[in-house]
Amino acid sequence: MNKQDIFDETYGGVRQLVERLLGPGGCPWDKEQTPATLKHLFLEECYELVEAIDEDDTDKMIEELGDVFFHLAFQIQIAADAKRFTQEDVFANMLGKLVRRHPHVFGDTQIEADEAVARWDAIKRKELEGSERSILDGVPKAMPALSYAQAVQGRAARMGFDWDDFQGVVDKISEEVRELGEADSPQAKESEMGDLLFSMVNAARWMGAESENALRGTNTRFYKRFTTMERLSRERGISFEDLPLDQKEALWEEAKAIEE
Repeated sequence: MNKQDIFDETYGGVRQLVERLLGPGGCPWDKEQTPATLKHLFLEECYELVEAIDEDDTDKMIEELGDVFFHLAFQIQIAADAKRFTQEDVFANMLGKLVRRHPHVFGDTQIEADEAVARWDAIKRKELEGSERSILDGVPKAMPALSYAQAVQGRAARMGFDWDDFQGVVDKISEEVRELGEADSPQAKESEMGDLLFSMVNAARWMGAESENALRGTNTRFYKRFTTMERLSRERGISFEDLPLDQKEALWEEAKAIEE
């Protein structure tokens, strides 16, 4: 089975569904949508997929991957109906780019796994030769701020703009903490807080951690522990809100012990 046959088999059914929804006798709401009106819904589906992955929920992953795939097909069909581009344009571009950036797979070049990212970046830089685009321009500005910061830091580092060692990263964090304490206006405080967060993300990158995942994990733990505190208060017939801080802290430690 060639690539076109595989594509037709896997994508054809979804394409026919979308064509039906957007065609005569289709869904009135669907037919009113544009790429812009669907943006927030597509982003929501992507976040739901990320949540399913975080929860390691197989059934949910299957469902959310389907929803994301449907949105991709929806966007392509809207564009095709408007004669902006076709599914062939999208997939030909994708296949060409991925084959071009994997010469170690589709050519004679042999590399180790740790060389793959450097080779990818080198090919991207070559593709940018003669243009005014930055190596950072490929990072979507609509990404969550922590993810965006880590992505642009990684690209800058691969271009040689980085600290010599981790101590430099730690010293920069200390400097930003000091500057935050010295900020004397709301605008300055916000700016310095941004600098501190940016430096903290850089520390995560140096340690091989994803800052977005790290904070999401902390958010999840906080949610579980706080809701456990509320449940314990209800079971004991006391108002959590009215408890003094030291008792709330005791409940926090109890909730933490239950979790562990």
